[in-house]
Amino acid sequence: MSAAPKLPADSVNLIIPDLLPACVTALKAAEQLLGTATAAVAQLVRGADGRIDAARLEEEQFATHGLAWLATYVATLKETLHWAERLQGEDRLRELEQLILQAGFGEYLAQIAGGIPMSQVEVCRLADLGVPDEARQALQVPAVVLLTARGNTPAVRSRIAALIQDGLATGDFGATGLDETMTMVREQFRRFGEDKVAPFAHDWHRKDEFIPMAVVDEMAALGVFGLTIPEEYGGHGLGKMAMCVVSEELSRAYIGVGSLGTRAEIAAELIMCGGTEEQRQKWLPKLAAGEILPTAVFTEPNTGSDLGSLRTRAVKDGDIYKVTGNKTWITHAARTDLMTLLVRTDPNEKGYKGLSMFLAEKPRGDDANPFPAEGMTGGEIKVLGYRGMKEYEIGFDGFAVKAENLLGGREGQGFKQLMETFESARIQTGARALGVAQCALELGLKYATERVQFGKPIYSFPRVHGKIAWMAVETMLARQLCYFAAREKDEGHRCDLEAGMAKLLAARIAWANADNALQVHGGNGYAEEYPISRVLCDARILNIFEGAAEIQAQVIARRLLEARNG
Repeated sequence: MSAAPKLPADSVNLIIPDLLPACVTALKAAEQLLGTATAAVAQLVRGADGRIDAARLEEEQFATHGLAWLATYVATLKETLHWAERLQGEDRLRELEQLILQAGFGEYLAQIAGGIPMSQVEVCRLADLGVPDEARQALQVPAVVLLTARGNTPAVRSRIAALIQDGLATGDFGATGLDETMTMVREQFRRFGEDKVAPFAHDWHRKDEFIPMAVVDEMAALGVFGLTIPEEYGGHGLGKMAMCVVSEELSRAYIGVGSLGTRAEIAAELIMCGGTEEQRQKWLPKLAAGEILPTAVFTEPNTGSDLGSLRTRAVKDGDIYKVTGNKTWITHAARTDLMTLLVRTDPNEKGYKGLSMFLAEKPRGDDANPFPAEGMTGGEIKVLGYRGMKEYEIGFDGFAVKAENLLGGREGQGFKQLMETFESARIQTGARALGVAQCALELGLKYATERVQFGKPIYSFPRVHGKIAWMAVETMLARQLCYFAAREKDEGHRCDLEAGMAKLLAARIAWANADNALQVHGGNGYAEEYPISRVLCDARILNIFEGAAEIQAQVIARRLLEARNG
């Protein structure tokens, strides 16, 4: 049995007195600062007519994106406080959860005051947002000063490290705050991940193989692909909260398995929101049962996030459309049966209005013949990680799609239909990032408690267990933001802002956790045989797909500023 790190002698006294009231007061101060910052940035980007000027929004990108990060931090603190308050009401707020709360508040408040890292080389400070000196000083109320000074100290991190050491055996890294039903869902999929995925994932990655169909079939039997599809269409009728929990647990085992559900989620959401009743009746039961596997075919070479410049054309010819053009970064393209295909049906309508969405059927391919369909060719894009489904570029040359498979039966609705799926997609991506972050945390903890150097486990060293303690804190913070976005979606509220924030923060934390866990492994972490090398590669994509971090920050900032302008 590995030795535990030496605990601080006064560990009981590490919890700040009246912690929750202090956090309430500090949050109010942070929210007031956010209001001031939003007004200051709005002034920077306002045109002569008083409205947001697109050119100035771009010129002031550092400030606007910094505002997005500030708002994300404030939202995270708010939801973490609500998590602690719920636990307290249920008499489940233990020492570990209190220390997570105060460490999270202490560190994020310190970063708000001193500079928020938007990336490894970009730190945004309040002065960059145009926040006046008096507003910066106003943040420093006694509760903020106390939490900043005592919230996230080395002694606090050592105590958290001691409390989570048994988490490898029990899975207890702090109460997640889930209700009984969601806890049961979490446990079911955790068992599946640990038994059927985690022991084999690294081998799939190293051999660059597809996730075996036997695993896909078991996922279908567990209801992964029909999780949020209504029961009347063959699904389970659960909400986005369940989707979030399942995605996190599957991605904790392997992001490729967690991401298989994303394909079905996107396709089902498109069909539910934009499809005709006939299309719902035809496709949703097949998706729910895993009878067909879908892939999303949106991105084109040189377009990236600029979907308004898509050029792939679909021309109607009798009862079919003929598709011509190129697509790229298409996940799981070969081994699927249905493409949600975004193309331009009106060449005279520039931008988003000329786009349409199709449910394009295709035969399944394999490594030997990935695209056995007339009018369709393609090849694999070799990638560092995220390999279990593989990435492809696709060429269409007169590829036929049935006219009846035009989503919703009307041209020109494609971009609008896609936009309706963004909230769910970003919540799900945030959840996948949580799974990767949790996996990195556990790999780092396991290695640190087993690796002996200088006569003791390296977990005994403060800069080792301190890293891992902070991973546990920040993963819990992001988890509460993701859960909040999912609950908002389930309650029918607009949550594009919350979903975007959850994805933005969780993706950064997944990368930070993977990077730090590899550092804990030292040279061994750089060896392909150790799973952390895979997790590092998998984590890196999370800041890019479903909206790169920069695009995500832009969207968040614009929403904040538009709300400010009324």
